[in-house]
Formats: sequence, C-alpha cells, structure tokens
Amino acid sequence: MVFKRLLGSLGVGRPTVDTVLDPGAFRPGGSLTGQVHLKGGDADFDIEHITLELVARVEAEHEDGESEGTVVFDRFTVAGAFRLAAGEHRSAPFAVVLPWETPVTELYGQPLGIVLGVRTELSVAGAKDKGDLDQLTVGPLPAQEAVLEALGQLGFGFRSADLEYGRIGGTGQQLPFYQEIELTPAPRYAHQVNEIELTFLAGPAGLEVVLEADKRGGLFSEGHDALTRFTVGHHDARDWNAEVDGWIRHLVEHRASYGSHTSYGHEGAYGHEGAYGAHGYGQDHRHDDHHDGGRRSGPGVGTAVAAGAAGLAVGVVGGMVAAEAVDEIGDFFEDEGDEEGDDGGED
Repeated sequence: MVFKRLLGSLGVGRPTVDTVLDPGAFRPGGSLTGQVHLKGGDADFDIEHITLELVARVEAEHEDGESEGTVVFDRFTVAGAFRLAAGEHRSAPFAVVLPWETPVTELYGQPLGIVLGVRTELSVAGAKDKGDLDQLTVGPLPAQEAVLEALGQLGFGFRSADLEYGRIGGTGQQLPFYQEIELTPAPRYAHQVNEIELTFLAGPAGLEVVLEADKRGGLFSEGHDALTRFTVGHHDARDWNAEVDGWIRHLVEHRASYGSHTSYGHEGAYGHEGAYGAHGYGQDHRHDDHHDGGRRSGPGVGTAVAAGAAGLAVGVVGGMVAAEAVDEIGDFFEDEGDEEGDDGGED
C-alpha cells in the first residue's frame, strides 16, 4: 500500500515524496529494503535529510480504561544533504535492519490485525514533513513459526492479536510495547483455562516465548493469570509439538505457584507490575535468560503447513474476517495521512 502525499508544510509546488517498499513480507531482525522516490517542485530545494520512522498502532491501559495511539519504535536516516533541482526525479534506495522485536503482522499469508507502517520524513530548510506512510508487512521468524505451527497442530485456535504498551518484567524486552497473541485453548485444556496469551521477544541470540494462562475462576475463587517464560534458539532442532505441549502443561499445571512470586510480570502504562513467577523452560530446563544454539532441522519449517497449524490464521482476526482486518488497517493509514496533511506533518 503506497500513499503519495504532497508536502503540505512546504507549500504548493514543492517536492513530493513516495516511498516504495520491496514486495513481500519482511522478518524481525532482517533487512527492510525499498526506495524513496522524490520529484522536484517548481524551484530548486536543498534537502537536509530523508528519515524513515517505524510506527505502530498500540493499545495502552490506563486507570480510566484503554486507549489507542501511534508509537514510533525506530528511526533511520537513509539519505543526507543534497540539492533537488526543479522538476528533478531522484530515487534513494535503502536497506535498514528491523528491530528484533518487530511484531509479526501475518501468519501463512493471513493478516493478524496488527498495524505497522513506515513513515517518510523529508527535511527541507529546517521544515520537516512526514509526507508518506506505507504499510509494513512482517512474517514470523523460523522459531516463531515453529511454535505457532505446533500450537495449531495441538488444537489451539487464533482469537486475536494486538500490541500492548508496557513492559514484561524479567525479560530482555527492548521496545516500549509487546505483541500479544490470544489463542483459544485446545480441547484438552478447555476445562482449565479460557485462553492462552503468547508473546515473542526475539533477540540476536534467540527467542523468549512468554505464555500466560487466563484461569477460570471457581464459585468461591476469583480467576487469575499465570505467566511464565521459555527460551529457544532461532534454529533449534526440537520436536516442537512435544516441546510446546510440555510448555502448556507446565504453565497450566503449575499456575498456582506463580501467585507467590513477585519478580516477573506486566508493567503497564502506569508502571504497575503483576505478581507472577519467573520460570525459564527449554529443552534442557534451564531457568535463566540464556538462549539455546544449534541449527534447527526439526519438523514444521520448510514443509507444507498442516491443516491444524493453518487454523491459527484462517479467518478470524479479533472478531473480523481477514478482509475486514485489511480494510481497518487501510483506514488507519488513510486517517494518519489526513492528520498529517491537516497539521503539516508535525507531531
């Protein structure tokens, strides 16, 4: 999705900018590539720099409820000073590295309802204009795909996905928000939990998998959340179905113990931290932040997606069918563009 925007803050007859991302889905920690196309205006202009911003639509919980807003989570200067002649056409190719924690926006080609964008800022003679906003599509890393595929094969279903402002204590989280994927429980766990919430926190050495079980409250007790963390390498060779099923059993069967720990939990917009226990759990049952190494050659990645795994992404995106989710994402980008045009692109 490409939007050509007149640089409103620079006036009529001034340069225009159009950023085009290379086709296909990008990956967390991988290269984001494309070109910024410029067209000169009615006179020569001295361009100071071209900067790309990565933006995300994020939800924040407050004491009064919940709100949504746009968060800039990285910036890259892709071109320095140059003179753009009147009517001149010029392109600036770029290749920048996405943050490892960049959220996943699609699974097996199906959108998850996550809104990410690349916004282009052009600086001319001290005036800055965010004149172009493009949808950013991000697919899962191999280990993320393996975990999601295993969950689908085990009978878990996709319910919704969103971005939550705040931090998960006890993890190596770098961004000011995290992605939360909500799953319906597999039939064998349906009597114990309402849903499983999944967060991936990727880094150069591996992947933290944070799982949260929403426990049903009984007649004489209130429901509570149980949360724990598991670590894997980016290319681990594992029996992923058995591994992930072990994680879920560990989470559900030992949920009662989490209430007695205070070193781990969610920190929201107001700095509130929940009382959850910290548990690392991997192939070797380590209880630290170390990431496992090795090459991954196990089942799942590089093969045809099983029907159960594909079930995680086939139709329902936060209560919407995939096509409706795409419409909502498009509306967001158009709204952002309108706001930028109204105020001249200033924050």
